[in-house]
Amino acid sequence: MFLALYVGAQSFVTQMRTRLRREDGAVATEYALLLVLIAIAIITAAIALGAAIAGVFQEGADTLNTVSGGTGASS
Repeated sequence: MFLALYVGAQSFVTQMRTRLRREDGAVATEYALLLVLIAIAIITAAIALGAAIAGVFQEGADTLNTVSGGTGASS
């Protein structure tokens, strides 16, 4: 009776140690963090690129406005 109880307790402890050592959850968490960092990098790059493109278009609009005399409409 005590031997069966001891063996059951040992197998339970062994199973718990195995479950705690598994890294499946840690790997998924690491991938999630990596995905978030990549998403932040993409969003930051898109915002910077958008600002640069807006600056180029604004410079072109200012140049056209200066050439046309500053009226903004053709007569």
